[in-house]
Amino acid sequence: MNRKTRFSVLCVALCLALSLWAADQPLVNAKRLQEHVNYLAGPKMRGRGTGTKELERAGRYIADHFKKAGLEPGAGKSYFQAFPVTVGAELGKQNRAEVVRGAQREVLRAGQEYIPLTFSNSGEASVPVVFAGYGISSQEHNYDDYAGLDAQGKAVIVLRHEPQEEDEKSIFAGKQLTTHSDIISKAINARLHGARAMILVNDPVPHATEEDLLIKFGSQQGPTDENLLLIHAKRDIVDKWLAASGKTLVQLQKAIDEKPAPQSFAVPDVTLHLQVNVRRINASTRNVIGILRGSDPKLAGEAIVIGAHYDHLGLGNSNSSMDKQSVGKIHAGADDNASGTAALLELASTLAPLRAKLRRSVIFIAFSAEELGLNGSSYYTKNPTWPLEKTAAMINLDMVGRPRDNKLYVGGIGTSPIFKEILDRANTVGLQLSASSQGGYGSSDHQSFYVKNVPVLFFFSGLHADYHKPTDTPDRIHNADHARVVELALHTAQELAARDDRPLFVRVQEPQPQMGGGGGGYGAYFGSIPDMGEEVNGVKFADVRDASPAALAGLKAGDVLVEFAGKEIKNLYDFTYALRAHKPGDEVSVTVLRGAERITVKVKLAQRR
Repeated sequence: MNRKTRFSVLCVALCLALSLWAADQPLVNAKRLQEHVNYLAGPKMRGRGTGTKELERAGRYIADHFKKAGLEPGAGKSYFQAFPVTVGAELGKQNRAEVVRGAQREVLRAGQEYIPLTFSNSGEASVPVVFAGYGISSQEHNYDDYAGLDAQGKAVIVLRHEPQEEDEKSIFAGKQLTTHSDIISKAINARLHGARAMILVNDPVPHATEEDLLIKFGSQQGPTDENLLLIHAKRDIVDKWLAASGKTLVQLQKAIDEKPAPQSFAVPDVTLHLQVNVRRINASTRNVIGILRGSDPKLAGEAIVIGAHYDHLGLGNSNSSMDKQSVGKIHAGADDNASGTAALLELASTLAPLRAKLRRSVIFIAFSAEELGLNGSSYYTKNPTWPLEKTAAMINLDMVGRPRDNKLYVGGIGTSPIFKEILDRANTVGLQLSASSQGGYGSSDHQSFYVKNVPVLFFFSGLHADYHKPTDTPDRIHNADHARVVELALHTAQELAARDDRPLFVRVQEPQPQMGGGGGGYGAYFGSIPDMGEEVNGVKFADVRDASPAALAGLKAGDVLVEFAGKEIKNLYDFTYALRAHKPGDEVSVTVLRGAERITVKVKLAQRR
């Protein structure tokens, strides 16, 4: 072999080696991925709360990167799909509380002696006052503070927690508080008993050594349509009202807890003149949508959606996992969900140069208002910019920045028969894939697509101690593992966009959930999936689980629940409260609106597993 031939062979071998080396190199740029997380979860973004200028800035950052990657605007001529959302509440100027005791009149100081609750209705009332103990009615515990008490059109005083709170032998749950202690449950029960107002007061026993603090306005969420005025008042104020009866809050609470037995009564010679003015804060927020057009004329009309929500909790709210001292602190949301948004941006940058190999189109969507109830994805699936019937699959990336023990949870694997084999081939990075669920239900944006019969995959690296806390910061992201998750998503999207056959949608017969699933946290099981993205008078079903009690009774997606077991249902809170009052095996009358038709059926509740 002469020198020239040897040189030629060496060149070929070198080129082959280089090509093989390049094929083995990750396409995902880990440094760039972390830079996206650092920006989105940095201090200047102040937690990207829905309705804030910081979330708007994050949206522009995403749109700029979509444009830089060469993606077409996905909402007409714009990258932005705007939609309305309620983001909170504020106290108006017309808040006043005056108490008349015999000949005495006393005006209470708002913010010092009382405060309206965030989810109070606005309005006025001049009403007599009754003491309603803990404000609890529970058949299962044979306890009812309203037994024999006329609360119709009155203001009810209720203690904040539940009987025998520190007693291991409590008829409720020992030292563990039950849902009967929820303020929302107390408010719904007051409304069901005809009350016009509810006055919450911190129970003095066993909290005598604790400061009698008022609930911070804005720190709680709840139903806003209960037709009830809600305030939280100081203990010494309420004790003044009880003086004419010769009773005190301490005496009453001790008497209730001793047996336990209600001590409810009409408070003599006290009238409350109450005016509450709570204004709902509405805002416009935006999904960010970019399109990478497929290269095959026959398949480019079909699309794969890759999505991630880019909002978080801002300065903290009732969704924060920390105590009340965390409200007002930046909840950076690095893993939840700057990690998923960064993955979305990196996939756009990486897939765009590979367009020739993508036969189907790929739609990249950064959803807003997920933390408020999947609002952005729900709005998109009701107002799709690409037809849902032409949407072949959806990949959702939510909290993908902190895999532990080489494990990644994947939901929705059973929603198409081809998903498992695709994932097995795509997993060149060697992650241990664990099926979090076969079906497509779950508290993230893929559910909005699944209920519209789109096959879904949900990538999720798991909950951790920093979830919904100010400590979810960029330095906690596992950058190398984060990049591996994005590499897996890249290969999965590539195959879905390139293969001849479209993924077949399968509606998965799932086991009953341990919690949630349409109005329950324990006990009786109903089986509906609430539509969190649409406000109606009642509860609209986004879906109904197959073979559930609701499905067996003929209830369907799109039905609006308005009555359950003889109780009017105005919202999901009402439904949850009503369902918890029943046991598995109970047969209840349920009324729904189906279009203009009002339908009443019997539903036999099942045991929640």
